[in-house]
Amino acid sequence: MKSNDLIVEKLGPILSLTLNRPETLNAFSPDMILGLKAALHEAKNDLDVQVIVLSGAGRAFSAGGDVKTMGQADGNQIYEHIGKLNELILLMKDIEKPIIASVHGFAAGAGFNLALACDMIVAAEDSKFALSFSKVGLVSDGGGSYFLPKLIGPHLAKQFFFSAEPIPAKRLYQLGVINGLFSVDRLQEETTKIALNLAQGPGKAFGKQKKLIDHSFNSTLEEILEEERLTQVLMVQTEDHKEGVAAFKEKRNPVYKGR
Repeated sequence: MKSNDLIVEKLGPILSLTLNRPETLNAFSPDMILGLKAALHEAKNDLDVQVIVLSGAGRAFSAGGDVKTMGQADGNQIYEHIGKLNELILLMKDIEKPIIASVHGFAAGAGFNLALACDMIVAAEDSKFALSFSKVGLVSDGGGSYFLPKLIGPHLAKQFFFSAEPIPAKRLYQLGVINGLFSVDRLQEETTKIALNLAQGPGKAFGKQKKLIDHSFNSTLEEILEEERLTQVLMVQTEDHKEGVAAFKEKRNPVYKGR
């Protein structure tokens, strides 16, 4: 299905979401954000979707905010626009399914932050990332001020935000921000391999583990221990757990269904 600024495709257990404004390097538009939210809402309750892959059409992943339209909106319009972006980011963290960002070319500003909101990032070896907000006198939006310091620490995060200089993918891979680096001609193939591998895993467990890890940043050890305990009570009742135990006893590979 193709919808203006976003291409939505179901490829078996994988939901592919492709940002589709290549003429602007996939800069965000209201339609794109609304399309992403609608697709994720649908995927949240679709038992056939086990993994979500987010990528960009054309030469880049996303340039973030559309610089050509900056300065044309007043404070109220900006407030509303970023409110919609915030709803998207929160939905990405709420959905109990792995989301993979597959980045090529450039991921800048809120485009970089959109990738950070995903659960994993794989990237082309020659891709570059930039927190370019300060170049136009702005601060981060889309959650970068939350996500990046937790990954690399506050001092380095401040350096990247203050300088706004492009960061090679290799540097972010070394820092643990990126999960995998591939040549640009192999990126799509390798992303699909990773997504299919996840899709064959215990989807319920992956979803709950995602929430536990995300909650850990704002929780005490005691709170996470109790959340793990309560979640495990639910997990032992799942079909995936029963299948995993049966497969172990029968010395075969488990066939998980995400249920």
